[in-house]
Amino acid sequence: MKKRHKLGWVLSISILGIYLGNASWLAGVPDGEVTLLAHRGVHQTYHRKNLDNETCTAERIDPPTHNLLENTFDSMRAAISYGADIIELDIHPTTDGEFVVFHDWTVDCRTEGTGRTRDHSLAELKALDIGYGYTSDNGKTYPFRGQFVGQMPTLSEVLTEFPDTAFMINLKSSSKNDAKALLEYMPGDEWRRISFMGHHAPLSIIKADNPDILYVTRKGTKDCLKTYLMIGWSGYVPKSCHNTYVTVPANLRHLAWGWPHRFEKRLNAVGSRSLLRGDLSGPSAGGIDYAQDLERVPDGYTGIIFTNKIETVGPKLKVAEQ
Repeated sequence: MKKRHKLGWVLSISILGIYLGNASWLAGVPDGEVTLLAHRGVHQTYHRKNLDNETCTAERIDPPTHNLLENTFDSMRAAISYGADIIELDIHPTTDGEFVVFHDWTVDCRTEGTGRTRDHSLAELKALDIGYGYTSDNGKTYPFRGQFVGQMPTLSEVLTEFPDTAFMINLKSSSKNDAKALLEYMPGDEWRRISFMGHHAPLSIIKADNPDILYVTRKGTKDCLKTYLMIGWSGYVPKSCHNTYVTVPANLRHLAWGWPHRFEKRLNAVGSRSLLRGDLSGPSAGGIDYAQDLERVPDGYTGIIFTNKIETVGPKLKVAEQ
């Protein structure tokens, strides 16, 4: 009985120690402010039912409430006006040494063109109507046709147009050669405001040349969270969580040891930040996109909020902070 009594005390003290060691309320609010990341700027949203990598999302958009398309100047200006601190955009190489800002691997879905985006010259891509394929009523109407001819920008044009804006670049490639081409393409003074998402192979090349660059990959996030959920109770932050953005699905946020403030401080100490996204599935999958999603953002949160609807979340977050 005495041994059981002692064992009970040991277990109780251990549990109390783990609780106090991970108690967010004892950690204090981290330095800094919350950051809003506008995925695709202000864009046409779409339903996610039966969505896969081959789905043409332009053919399933929600009934339009504005006339803005992702990866365009007007979209980015609007995102900034709604409070975006970082704008996510997508890039592809061209056959003549440029990088264009466009989402899809091929041009078939959104434009009147055909073929892989990377197999076209800049002139060919500039001639396309990037609003050609959008429809919300199964092809009965195409509300943006004819309005977006020639509006596929280059990365250089975007960086010049928005010199004070931070960008998260999704490099739509797994090629190390594309990473090397991008290193030669982009001026050295621009890297200070750039982060990346995409495949590990090309991004590791960019990281080797620019050690301060932060990037996020699906595998890196999975490795980080898996390890941290197992041993993060000890305060240890695994190497896979260093110098990166750590994606946290909103419906799993409380599983992160020390969430939110102690968790954020641990990440900050190893050069990282948390990236709060939507649920793994359901209507809020992908981002913090609705007013009710903001209830999941803790008071004093200093990480990054990933949103597909900056036009909704940005103004509401500003009101909530006042």
